[in-house]
Amino acid sequence: MNPSTDAPSLRPNDLLTFIMALACGVAVANIYYAQPLLDTLARYFDVGQGSAGIIITMTQLGYATGLILLVPLGDLLERRRLITAMSVVTALSLAGIALSPTIELFIVTALATGVTAVVAQVLVPFAAHMASDAERGRVVGRVMTGLLLGILLARVVSGSIADLLGWRAVYWIAAGIMILQTIMLARLLPKEPAQSAMPYGRLLLSVLTLMREEPLLRRRIFYGALGFAAFSAFWTTIPFLLAQAPYHYPDSMIGLFGLLGVAGALCANFAGSLHDRGHSRSGTVLFQAMIGVSFVLMAVYAHSLAAIILGIILLDLGVQGNQILNQSAIYQIRPDARSRITTAYMTCYFLGGAAGSAGAAYLYQFAGWSGACALGGALGLTGVLFWLTEPPRQSVKPV
Repeated sequence: MNPSTDAPSLRPNDLLTFIMALACGVAVANIYYAQPLLDTLARYFDVGQGSAGIIITMTQLGYATGLILLVPLGDLLERRRLITAMSVVTALSLAGIALSPTIELFIVTALATGVTAVVAQVLVPFAAHMASDAERGRVVGRVMTGLLLGILLARVVSGSIADLLGWRAVYWIAAGIMILQTIMLARLLPKEPAQSAMPYGRLLLSVLTLMREEPLLRRRIFYGALGFAAFSAFWTTIPFLLAQAPYHYPDSMIGLFGLLGVAGALCANFAGSLHDRGHSRSGTVLFQAMIGVSFVLMAVYAHSLAAIILGIILLDLGVQGNQILNQSAIYQIRPDARSRITTAYMTCYFLGGAAGSAGAAYLYQFAGWSGACALGGALGLTGVLFWLTEPPRQSVKPV
């Protein structure tokens, strides 16, 4: 039974879609504030670049843990209550980061922040669940635009605040914003009955069942994990490149590079419309190719600011466009299990991101920027080669 057609009163209007998009962006931004600060944090805590890079890896592993353990609860519990509770805990974790006296405690509290920041991934299937079949790609695209803008603007905001007030202020401000968001969501989100009554243990195990039974889900998981691994490989290592010769940029300038990804975020609506018009397959190979080409460009012209800028734009277009196509496709599969489908997809997505950031940080220590770009380019190429094995019409009928 499709709740989007049986409960029209829950269908999201433009204002509610905007609020959910904003909330997604605010929530997911919390796991990206550290990226432009890595060089500063390495110097502050007197650790190496590889150790500082672990902050990103552990945050993403925390996010993956939250996806496994918390996001499936969106099918089991009333979503508004779940979303507000997770938002409060995220605010407390951010305050813990701001108080961290050592790199070890910073990493532990960053891990905790990642676990509860998955509230964004409860909001996305909530919006998809309320949308009709004909508009699902558009609604998902709009909500994901907010999420992607949150990822991108997080770097700009954190770099600017860190230069003005210090890195601890970034996390105090983020904690305050999460408290305000909690109040807003508690007042404006609609109540919705639970979608499943199965015990929590069976609910978690059913995620594996979905992965085993749905080939489209498995394929889209692989595309997503490859794309986010490449994305994380880039953003984990670019602060080190830009902090050194010939650039010597401060945190605020490094953070501003996140604005270049706005093109990728604004591509979300376009990618959603591609899905609604039945062009997901051709769009997928286009976006995967963009990822590979971006790293080739940035590796060959590492000391050219213009090449780095163009590479960032291509990378974000490829990763974000691919993400919208993936999520629009998988939310057609099982209307009663959209939170669990999100768990399956996004867990693998962030595990891919954690592997990409860890691998790039390791390679950077031994092979520099060229090694990191080689990893990113190989991931993009793998996506294109995997696309060649895709059946011409792998899709599902709307339910």
